[in-house]
Amino acid sequence: MNPHSDAVLDAVDIDVVRGGRPLLHKVSLRVSPGEHWALLGPNGAGKSTLMTILGARGHPTMGTVDVLGKRLGRVDMRELRTHIGHVDPRWRIDVPLTAHEVVLTGLTNTPELDRRHTYSDAEHRHADDLLDLLGMSARRESVWPVMSQGERGRTLIARALMPRPALLLLDEPATGLDLAAREKLLSSIDQLRSEVADLASVLVTHHLEDLPASTSHAMLLRDGEVVASGQVDDALTSATISMCFDHEVQVRRTGGRWSAVAA
Repeated sequence: MNPHSDAVLDAVDIDVVRGGRPLLHKVSLRVSPGEHWALLGPNGAGKSTLMTILGARGHPTMGTVDVLGKRLGRVDMRELRTHIGHVDPRWRIDVPLTAHEVVLTGLTNTPELDRRHTYSDAEHRHADDLLDLLGMSARRESVWPVMSQGERGRTLIARALMPRPALLLLDEPATGLDLAAREKLLSSIDQLRSEVADLASVLVTHHLEDLPASTSHAMLLRDGEVVASGQVDDALTSATISMCFDHEVQVRRTGGRWSAVAA
């Protein structure tokens, strides 16, 4: 029996080379159901490149990647992506959709409602349940152009959950948020993770302060290579963060949340 058969994500010794330039080297990552990984590193560390691979939007140059039990290179990538929830706060919506309608577009992964799809009562209820889970029920009829950045972020997470994915990828979800909006977003992510037991997730950030308390594991990247990886309390230490960001810092964890200050 394959010991990795239950993994939601299983990347083994992957290299990515683009235009002769190595972007990732010998990176391995295994994510099981119910695990919530943080992916940290400075600009240019390879985080975006790795997320492209994990989200079935690109192939490694070397190594193997299994996403939801499917081997990249042997599977219809477009179909595979329909089973992955991807949250990108830079997602563009050019039509004045309500929060409820934005969530519904997650079913078809389109920037607006698909007129060829007849949305069922059950799908409408599911969208409302997700808005409620993310603390957005009172904003159900709010229109995208007038939503705050924090409201948009929580709506996009609900959208990504609409097809009931086993894997959720969060690409710097707290970017551009003020303190209150960030705290609401992180509380919503914690609530989501507690209620959807088998959901696996990977969250990318530059900042320890942007990590939800429910983070269970972490990987640190620098110059395309793994600095540390594993259980969060082993991977996020003063020594590993200092090495990753090439700056001496003191890492603290208080009330389940992390912070870093100059040593």
